[in-house]
Amino acid sequence: MSSKNVVYKKICKDKSVGVYMGKRDFVDHVDSVDPVDGVILVDLEALQGRKVFVSLSCTFRYGRDDMDVMGIAFRRELYLSTRQVYPPLQDREKGIHTKTQAKLLRKLGDNAFPFFFEFPDNLPCSVALQPAPHDVGKQCAVEFDIRVFSAESQDAKVHKRSSVKLLLRKVQYAPESGGVAPCVETTRDFLMSDKPLHVKASLDKEIYYHGEPIKVHVNVTNNSSKSVKNIVISVDQVATVVLYSNDSYVKSVAIEEFGDSVAAGATLQKVYTLLPLLANNRERRGIALDGKLKHEDTNLASSSIIKEGVLKEVLGIMVSYRVMVKLVIGGEVGLEVPFKLMHPKPDAGESESESEPMSMVFQEFKRTYLKGMIGDDEEEEGNVSGGDDMAPKEK
Repeated sequence: MSSKNVVYKKICKDKSVGVYMGKRDFVDHVDSVDPVDGVILVDLEALQGRKVFVSLSCTFRYGRDDMDVMGIAFRRELYLSTRQVYPPLQDREKGIHTKTQAKLLRKLGDNAFPFFFEFPDNLPCSVALQPAPHDVGKQCAVEFDIRVFSAESQDAKVHKRSSVKLLLRKVQYAPESGGVAPCVETTRDFLMSDKPLHVKASLDKEIYYHGEPIKVHVNVTNNSSKSVKNIVISVDQVATVVLYSNDSYVKSVAIEEFGDSVAAGATLQKVYTLLPLLANNRERRGIALDGKLKHEDTNLASSSIIKEGVLKEVLGIMVSYRVMVKLVIGGEVGLEVPFKLMHPKPDAGESESESEPMSMVFQEFKRTYLKGMIGDDEEEEGNVSGGDDMAPKEK
């Protein structure tokens, strides 16, 4: 019984080069990052003697209009690595290939060449700040891409028709074992009151998955002479843009006023439930989102987990979450309970047997250049059906 693997392919306009990759999501395990690998298919006739290069880049872009200078959006390249693929600089047959690479090389033939990049462990994950509905231009985001191009040399001018770019994502998943369930408590004294107000808030666990309800346990012991008039609970997202200004954007992505009161000398023990979802925040500018590929949906950004010793200044956008519990007593008594919001690690075991035949389903992407953009040759990616004259034929 044969299995099917999706392979992403993209061909440049002059047909000289095409890129084939088995995946576009690469996992940051904190101590290491999945390597980036794929295969480049070249058309020797269309190359006309040019060389072929492949580069992996990470770019931080701040595209808000008020940061633009003379129409050019602020951007900074956090990482760039470029390799020559053709003519190969070493005997490719002696290299170690991944399973997908090996099968692609067998399927695509003699004009296919592998590439391989090791991800540095000090780069941010793919994340973007949601623009407002009326915003135009590029959003504030950390983006990764693979770019393949043919040119006379690595430093020569690259023509759009001879280059192709495929967006990637760097993602993190929740660790298999979470930390201690968070618990915060505080005691507040008041003038003209002999005894204090004590509040305790706790969660069931440290890590929650996207789409999972969050239960907040609240205990109030009100020995003061004041009355608690209302209890307001929110889930706050804190997105800190550390690269250029260390600005923090605090957004309540779920908030409820429960209307509970606690009279002087009374107590309250109650569990409140909140559900932070992007679906309820789609019109709000500045909400941090997980990086997405074109024409795919996404979700609220996952919490950032940083390797010890890495400089935060190079991490672009850092995201954290907290539950805020506020008791309204004339003024407010508040507690912050930190937690992590992430995706569960996908089930292992999706890899296929080396001896098992594979039917490759090729997903093609067509380039359409955005008009009026200044600087980098940005493009839209759209899913299209049909083949390509560089695509391998199914047997």
